[in-house]
Amino acid sequence: MIDKTLLASVMVLLTLSLVMSYSLSVYTVLHFDYSDFHFFIRQSIFVFLGLIAMIVLSKMDPDKWFTPIGLTLFIVFSLLMIVMQFLPANIVHAVGGAKRWIHIGPISLAPVEFFKIGFVFFIAWSFARKLLSKGKMGFWEELRTYAPYLFVFVIAVVLIAVFQKDLGQVVVLGATLMVLFVFAGSSKKFFFSIISLVFAAFIGLIFFAPHRIARIESWWGTVQDGILDFLPFEAVQNLRIEAGKEPYQISNSLNSIYNGGMWGEGLGNGQFKLGYLSEVHTDFILAGITEELGFVGLALVTLTILTIVFRIFKIASKVKNPMYYLFSIGVGLLIAASFILNSYGISGITPIKGIAVPFLSYGGSHILAVCVAIGMVLMISKKVSRDREGRIV
Repeated sequence: MIDKTLLASVMVLLTLSLVMSYSLSVYTVLHFDYSDFHFFIRQSIFVFLGLIAMIVLSKMDPDKWFTPIGLTLFIVFSLLMIVMQFLPANIVHAVGGAKRWIHIGPISLAPVEFFKIGFVFFIAWSFARKLLSKGKMGFWEELRTYAPYLFVFVIAVVLIAVFQKDLGQVVVLGATLMVLFVFAGSSKKFFFSIISLVFAAFIGLIFFAPHRIARIESWWGTVQDGILDFLPFEAVQNLRIEAGKEPYQISNSLNSIYNGGMWGEGLGNGQFKLGYLSEVHTDFILAGITEELGFVGLALVTLTILTIVFRIFKIASKVKNPMYYLFSIGVGLLIAASFILNSYGISGITPIKGIAVPFLSYGGSHILAVCVAIGMVLMISKKVSRDREGRIV
């Protein structure tokens, strides 16, 4: 029996995604002279395909199909991310020097969304085969043991952060990998050493990219007063910067959230989606939801996301196969990290990362990829012991 609570929670968010893709895209539809249902129809197609993939995967035998599907995802989309850098411009359009989407007719595919699932599978599959059977290791032995995985991650960093200029996805993958190291049994000394190395590399990736520095400065200009006012003026004077170009996205996002209040302006009645807040049906969908459905709507969305992550972790805690266990944890971490980074970005707590909200943001690739991930977790959930009422025991 699959986990019905997990499936129902995902379907609730996918349904809300369809509603908001229609409600929040009104300005974009008018601006580009699209049909009123342009985004709704496209999102409906991918939600339908995602549901089909999720249900089909959930009915498969994990002992037979889980590994072939996971390896296929990892190998195929790793190769696609490499090959797409060399494809002609009519197939892969460069936006700001970054090649992130493969265009085939009316379809745009973002390989990184599927690569994340394949990467988590590869780590879980390899850890289960080579690491969990090892006993306690010294620091240098750990370093030699984990070095191949760090090498694979470095390649992913180059492909995603350098070629695609998408640091947000690297942050999500890096956080997931670090936590999986802990569950695989790494020592505290090794873990914090790697964290320090990753943090240094993260800072380097920021300072070697002018557009990331500009984004950091834009963010800092909006939050510096609230932070530095708590500190002695003399000690922090040099940290203050003159705000250059107004970070209108953050400003309008915060105003949109504030305008929603407790109960919201009502479905379809949001004001900031009317040209003030771009990408409102994609990266800023939480701001749009909060304006129209209020704090209550945002709280229900957050509760549903927490339910999904909790159910995934509960499945992980009860399944006996270590590969299933690590993969489920990884998928839960991907969903949680993406939601947190997006939430922090639109509320001005951290710089904007361009991370989609799982199950909600408009976009076919991320909807299909997350549905595939949930389908694989549902496949795993059949291996969990349950009582007569279907509750996990």
